[in-house]
Amino acid sequence: MIVLGIESSCDETAAAIVKDTKEILSETLLSQEEHIAFGGVVPEIAARSHLENIDNIVEQCLAKANLKPTDIDAIAASAGPGLIGGVVVGVMTAKAMAISLNKPFVAVNHLEGHALAPRISNDVEFPYLLLLASGGHCQILVVKDVDNYERLGTTIDDAAGEAFDKVAKMLGLGYPGGPAVEKMALSGDEKRFTLPRPLVGSKDCNLSFSGLKTAVRKIVETYSPDADISHAHISTQDISDICACFQYTATECLCNKLERAITYFKKNYPQGKHIVVSGGVASNTYLRSKLQKLADKNDMLFAAPPIRFCTDNGVMVAWAGLERFRKGLVSQIDFKPRPRWPLDIYAPKAAGAGGVKA
Repeated sequence: MIVLGIESSCDETAAAIVKDTKEILSETLLSQEEHIAFGGVVPEIAARSHLENIDNIVEQCLAKANLKPTDIDAIAASAGPGLIGGVVVGVMTAKAMAISLNKPFVAVNHLEGHALAPRISNDVEFPYLLLLASGGHCQILVVKDVDNYERLGTTIDDAAGEAFDKVAKMLGLGYPGGPAVEKMALSGDEKRFTLPRPLVGSKDCNLSFSGLKTAVRKIVETYSPDADISHAHISTQDISDICACFQYTATECLCNKLERAITYFKKNYPQGKHIVVSGGVASNTYLRSKLQKLADKNDMLFAAPPIRFCTDNGVMVAWAGLERFRKGLVSQIDFKPRPRWPLDIYAPKAAGAGGVKA
């Protein structure tokens, strides 16, 4: 079974071809650099770039795999959530191929792509406990099966990745901010500044990063009355210390709520063995090391996708499409792309945004 996956939900135009043997036959990816000057993704620019490049990306992917379009068994595309202009480009491309080749079309929830990505390179069986942390989403879920998710907690404001990016912008570190913050934090003192840990005392699994981000801004503003250029007056060591403290505190928040979720998971899913992290923030090696320790402490196994599969990519979409396709979860050709698409809408008895009290 061979599936082509197309990803265009944000600022990566990507495609990949995978087999049901977990073999990645080919992958192509174009990261849009047009957004660097703006310090974030501009939706209209992203959509135009997808439109200009997607045909070439798919053609390259097929050529790398030495396959003809007719060799593909199904075509999958990230159909939401995401920037709707880009999502439409990917979905329309996949639909056009499916119609012309008389092949099944599989609409993939972008979050499900992240949720199932660890199964490509790890021996992870259902159910497992998932921390999904990216620039636009931050959730703790039980992955019961393909198409079956229970949400235990979610961010009530900013996502973790968004907070990383905005802290980087405050400090003049550029975009994307996550890798820059992690790099600067390596030489920083993570205990120098005391930052708030929002919702740590609450008894649910929900998360919040808005207050933490604001606390960082207040520190930055102490270096200059002009908040817009405060970073110009901060020494490199001070920037490193701020980054280290922010990364330490954000990770503490994530681990605190994940530990609460572990209590619930072990009680209700005693057969589950894995703690899994995915999404762009999962590429942070500091976070990975802390999650490994958390898993060891609770006698569980830790798994994460290879770092290159944490950020948006075609492989995760192709794999999620393959997992859905082999369960017979094929989409109608009139499926409408969705700018918002909660992952746990698949599960009729999902815990919901209110979280789970352990």
